[in-house]
Amino acid sequence: MAAQSTHRRPVAAWLERVGQLGQMVGETLYHLAIGNVDLRDTLKQMVALGVESIPIVLIIAGFTGMVFSLQVSQEFDRFGAASLIGQLLGLAVIREFGPVLTGVVVAGRAGSAIAAELGTMKVTEQVDALRALAASPVQYLVVPRFLACVVMVPVLTVFANLIGMIGGYVVAVHQVGIIPAVFIESVTDYLVLWDLVGSIIKAAVFGILIAVVSCYRGLQTERGAQGVGDSTIASVVTGMISIFVTNYLLSALLYR
Repeated sequence: MAAQSTHRRPVAAWLERVGQLGQMVGETLYHLAIGNVDLRDTLKQMVALGVESIPIVLIIAGFTGMVFSLQVSQEFDRFGAASLIGQLLGLAVIREFGPVLTGVVVAGRAGSAIAAELGTMKVTEQVDALRALAASPVQYLVVPRFLACVVMVPVLTVFANLIGMIGGYVVAVHQVGIIPAVFIESVTDYLVLWDLVGSIIKAAVFGILIAVVSCYRGLQTERGAQGVGDSTIASVVTGMISIFVTNYLLSALLYR
């Protein structure tokens, strides 16, 4: 009997976490559906989570495009396949590197900030104070951050795609010596609108994952300062793993 009870506890705890997560997501969608959104706080979160992440996103995307272009351009030019360089770079940056790197950056920078902020509010009983005032913590704390992530991650991804392509173009043309017209023609001939649409869809899904994971981890924080640190680490790790797993599933679904 004791052994059976021991085995049941992890399962019961896991089911309880799933139920709490589902309740939080459901309540968030409910407030969004009825328009119960604090626009001022949402704009504030967009600036904090999105606008302030632009420099690091652009730096990472730009140099990733440059490195990828350097490696690919040298090999393709050696084998006389320079006309395919722009196509391969465009597919790699827009379909994969842009949304994934943006999601990882936001999960590490903004996701950790969300978990730490909400975790601190939880352990200092500010969340309980909201409940005591008959106010919904989800409405005041989760909804603005959820909406900010869903909107800003796709916007950041568009910038990442653009800078990644520009960085790849500069290296391919000015360092490797690829003819500019060949590079541009390769990009325009093979890339289609659906590649960009799929990239934005991925980014929106990643934004949802980051917001849900970070807010949930923050609101479930316990054990004081140590708990805040644990929640922050857990939100970043879980968010990044979720992004990579979901990226595979979305790639298989969107680009078959």
